Amino acid sequence: MSISADLLKTLVDNATDAKINCYAPYSNFRVGAAVLAEDDQIFVGANVENASYGLTMCAERVAIFNAVSHGAKNIRAVVVNTDVDKFKWCCGACCSVILEFGEDVQIYSSKSDGTTEVKGIRDLVPFAFCAADLREPKVEKKPIMFSQ
Repeated sequence: MSISADLLKTLVDNATDAKINCYAPYSNFRVGAAVLAEDDQIFVGANVENASYGLTMCAERVAIFNAVSHGAKNIRAVVVNTDVDKFKWCCGACCSVILEFGEDVQIYSSKSDGTTEVKGIRDLVPFAFCAADLREPKVEKKPIMFSQ
């Protein structure tokens, strides 16, 4: 499920441009993301911080929610871009959200010079729980009791 060099450059450019809209007054760590949907539509997102840190939304999830709110249901790739000169990868929460859309999604990390590295989502979270786990056969089917 590779993508062309031209499409990857477009995705990197979109992720880089998305950083302009970041709201990162606490960390000053800007992140932009671009999501490639199955039909080759591109959706972007920027990180949005909150004084209550747990409510901060990462760029990857913003881009995915943007894609879904526009009708996308399948994701081929996610591109992440930051202001540091190292390849940075999605956090655990973002990986869990990405896994919701398939175990073969490709994640590209891009640096400011345009270079990229790619990993499959399962390379980042090889043992994470996902939707497929809900379909596994159950060993016991005892009723769940919430109160006596």
